Amino acid sequence: MIMKQFVVYTRVSTKRQGDSGLGLEVQERDIAIFFESYAEQPYEVLERFCDVESGLKADRPQLTAAIALAKRTGATLLVARLDRLSRSVAFIATLMEDKKLDFRVATMPTACKFNLHIYAALAEQEREFISKRTKAALQAAKARGVKLGGARPEAEARHAAVKATADGNAARVSKAIKSHRSAGATYREIAEHLNQLKVTTARGGAWYATTVRNYDLRAI
Repeated sequence: MIMKQFVVYTRVSTKRQGDSGLGLEVQERDIAIFFESYAEQPYEVLERFCDVESGLKADRPQLTAAIALAKRTGATLLVARLDRLSRSVAFIATLMEDKKLDFRVATMPTACKFNLHIYAALAEQEREFISKRTKAALQAAKARGVKLGGARPEAEARHAAVKATADGNAARVSKAIKSHRSAGATYREIAEHLNQLKVTTARGGAWYATTVRNYDLRAI
């Protein structure tokens, strides 16, 4: 039986995404689902390549290597999403015209090249529209006298008020905890009492013995 061969390519736009693994983790998950549910069986992955580059950049060393290997071996180039391959319709169209290259998109497992081309064109139009809409909104805000590049004064005031309230509540709760501790109450008993009174923590959560202990030690 002939084994289907794949070359896997992933891409993240920033080094932070690459270091965190979050962007790659999602791509690898989608690729795993493709292999489990849609790939021809049996199959093998010849090699995996990953770039930390913008999708608008055509000259990506790992993508170049992945394409070269796929063409040389007759393997299928597999990406998680079409925008991981490129955000440029022209670049994707060029790949589609290459008769020596076959590629698949994990999140669109049944899509043909025509479908992928249409999707890429629509995605590019949407990105251009969102960019223009954002610029127009910023220009309109600037015309109204809104200060750009920072929080609005009312937002800053609201944040300060919330912080002051939280600080005041924390001080009162800490005082109550001290009083209960002096009376011999355990941290667990104090937590239960605060929860019964529907008093929340500074973050709006329930009380636990460890939370009460932290407040108690913080007030020392």
